[in-house]
Amino acid sequence: MSVGSPLNIGLILGAVIATAAVLIWVERRLLAVWQDRLGPNRLGPLGLLQVAADMIKILSKEDWVPPFADKGVFVFAPTVIMVTMLTAFAVVPIAPDVGIIDFNFGLLYFLALSSLSVYSAVLAGYASNNKYSLYGALRASAQTLSYEVFMGLSVMGVVMLAGTFDLRVIVEAQQNLWYIVPQCLGFAVFFIAALAESHRTPFDLPEAEHELVAGFHTEYSGIKFGMFFVGEYIGITLSSAMMVTLFFGGWHGPLLPPVVWFVLKTAVFIMLFILIRGSLPRPRYDQLMAFGWKVMLPLALVNLMLTGALVLMVGSDA
Repeated sequence: MSVGSPLNIGLILGAVIATAAVLIWVERRLLAVWQDRLGPNRLGPLGLLQVAADMIKILSKEDWVPPFADKGVFVFAPTVIMVTMLTAFAVVPIAPDVGIIDFNFGLLYFLALSSLSVYSAVLAGYASNNKYSLYGALRASAQTLSYEVFMGLSVMGVVMLAGTFDLRVIVEAQQNLWYIVPQCLGFAVFFIAALAESHRTPFDLPEAEHELVAGFHTEYSGIKFGMFFVGEYIGITLSSAMMVTLFFGGWHGPLLPPVVWFVLKTAVFIMLFILIRGSLPRPRYDQLMAFGWKVMLPLALVNLMLTGALVLMVGSDA
């Protein structure tokens, strides 16, 4: 296989969609273990067939569009998050010869598509013609646009060390030292920003059920609701894969094949996303935004200045 081959493309996209489906069961099972309860255990071994039952239920539900909604935009909105998240995987380097495409601006491509995904929530909230959906959409847009700034600043340290936006070159530059060591502060900012951008607990304010019913997808049901759901899990997988790529050496590791290392590292971060959901409370929305601009932004700028000073010192010594 080679990067960009049809087999590569089919296997990667198929694996991403399958992972998103399996994560529905994984999350429920892990939360049950950590909270000392049973979780899915009726259908199949360890409740594995619960995912299939949920999918059949969602696909068999009536594909209903509220009469007061803007029908065209309402139907289009769920496709945005699916398309942007899947397309963003095109630049993720999984192994030396495994990937869809190599760009010398792959990191910028990822940041652009992660920003575009907010249009899914905004269009859904607007088209639903529901005040709770609109409130959720406004929260999602402000939250995503704010934390996108911090995410972009947090990865600039990695770019300065590697000297490129090419994700494959960034991975190869970590052969001797993973960037989590010199960029631990940048990683912390990136991880928190990824939580906020994926609307995961504790940053799931755009769909806070105790305030907004279900936020921007209040009026959605059936397959369109399922697309939002799967899109969120694809976003978690993408964020985890990017953290592995940028800070944890990508496919690098001893003994095991490169693909296995990449998958294992990504799985650890996916489980961390789930653990945080089961352990942290949800803040108020004003606290979320204040934390971003008063804490995350200064930390990202400090990391940028320290990295710049380090690069200048090393360059002058050389």
